[in-house]
Amino acid sequence: MIPALLDVSDVPALLELAVVIPTFNEKANVPTLIAKLDQALAGRRWEAIFVDDDSPDGTADAARELGRIDTRVRVIQRIGRRGLSSACIEGMCATAAPVVAVIDGDLQHDETLLPAMLDLLQAGDHDVVIGSRFVSGGGTGDWDRDRVAKSALATRLSRRVLKADLSDPMSGFFAIRTEVVRSLAPSLSAIGFKILLDLLTASPHPLRFAELPYTFRVRTEGESKLDHVVAMEYLIALYDRMFGRFVPVRFAMFSAIGVFGVGIHMAVLTAVFIGLGTSFLVGQIIATLAALTMNFFLNNALTYRDRRLKGWRQLADGWVSFAVICSVGAVANVGIAAFLHDMRNDAWAASALVGVLVGAVWNYALSSKFTWGRY
Repeated sequence: MIPALLDVSDVPALLELAVVIPTFNEKANVPTLIAKLDQALAGRRWEAIFVDDDSPDGTADAARELGRIDTRVRVIQRIGRRGLSSACIEGMCATAAPVVAVIDGDLQHDETLLPAMLDLLQAGDHDVVIGSRFVSGGGTGDWDRDRVAKSALATRLSRRVLKADLSDPMSGFFAIRTEVVRSLAPSLSAIGFKILLDLLTASPHPLRFAELPYTFRVRTEGESKLDHVVAMEYLIALYDRMFGRFVPVRFAMFSAIGVFGVGIHMAVLTAVFIGLGTSFLVGQIIATLAALTMNFFLNNALTYRDRRLKGWRQLADGWVSFAVICSVGAVANVGIAAFLHDMRNDAWAASALVGVLVGAVWNYALSSKFTWGRY
């Protein structure tokens, strides 16, 4: 309520919209995007929040320079944290605006759609408005057949966990009521690069949505962030929504990599012991080191990608700690399995499996804390 003695003409218009822009190495696009937002949102009260994952190209500094002359520009520079979904969550929860939009920093989304998104949400009949490439009037621009096919497959997979029949659930361009985001934030997984999918599947009831068409633009500056690891993160996010309440996704990945490590161990042992004719002990040592090293680097790249170790010093320290932890885990595995087998000689398989499980939990718990939790 405005105090009676306050001149209404001195009261600034209320903030309507926050535009969250997750970035990594998008320095060249920062001024262009702000200029485009200024033109598209003329007459509206808005702010832009760049959430930058400590880009080495100086993206955060470029945004701060703009912020000195344009108070609508804000920056959140994240140190030691990575991930598009988690960046979006931080940005969306950092504004007082009643509506928040997410748009990429690569200029491939159509910012001229933002006023229409805002109008629909302000009318009160929708919770989220999505920019869609697959409704009438939309398009994927210069995508080749392979990328279109991959997107179609991802869309079909996402519908297994969605509570809404969207044409473009993989869209990274949308606007949503901020109160909805705040209510869902504690239950969001923050995994992967599709925050919209996370929001829609986390809601206890279907969100009211609308889709507006747009055509995906060609990137003109910077490099695409799409790679095989990003695709893996998408599958991980789907797993988390379907099965994460039973087996945590990070533990599932850690265990899957452990199984892969067994295959590496046997392959190296066969090559060294059978192929090269070394002693079994030498072959076993080499195979163990090979499997352990492969497991360490795969876990660093996938399981703990959001806190992965970098630089030779971190990697060397991490490898040593991982090796020590896994060595103790192996002792626990053998010791518990032997103890159970001594109690029941006819239950050798069950004893072995319990030993493997205990070793896996030990390795996961301690490596999470001491290998990937120290930096």
